[in-house]
Amino acid sequence: MIAVWSLLVYAVLPLWVVAGFLDYLCHRATHIEEATGTRESLIHWLMVVEVGAPLLLAVFCRINALVLLIMVVCLILHEITGYFDLKLAMATRKVSIFEHQVHSLLEILPLTALLMVMALHWPQAEALFGFGQATPEFGLGPKQSPRWGELVPPAALFVLFVLAPYAEELWRGQKTRAARRNAKTS
Repeated sequence: MIAVWSLLVYAVLPLWVVAGFLDYLCHRATHIEEATGTRESLIHWLMVVEVGAPLLLAVFCRINALVLLIMVVCLILHEITGYFDLKLAMATRKVSIFEHQVHSLLEILPLTALLMVMALHWPQAEALFGFGQATPEFGLGPKQSPRWGELVPPAALFVLFVLAPYAEELWRGQKTRAARRNAKTS
């Protein structure tokens, strides 16, 4: 189980952050603010919420059948949102092969993370789907909080390479929309 935890924390999650940053760079290179303005950027924020909520639950709550169910639902919603994101993007701007590859990572890494979390909490994963000996637990409760040294570095990387870039992307979209509005009234 230590190997699964180590792979999740030191490989899957960092790759996921890198893929999110690469996706932002692809959007910037294709001037997303000119193509879709804030619409696509807001979809990206929805997707951040759809993956951020399960991450926060995993960090601060006991992993049980309820948390695993929320993670599964969020993953499904993330995939549906990703479909509409890509549909909008491909209709309004050039989506490169590289960006498609990045999107592939952004689709598979959340599933990989979920499967690894399930492996780490196998009795509750089995119970969620009606298998095994354990009784599914559907209460939401805190777990021992991580130490600052465990929490701050990954949180800082997430803020620096995911939240800040997507905030900048949304700001560029709003700025472009305002400029277009001002040009129409001039």
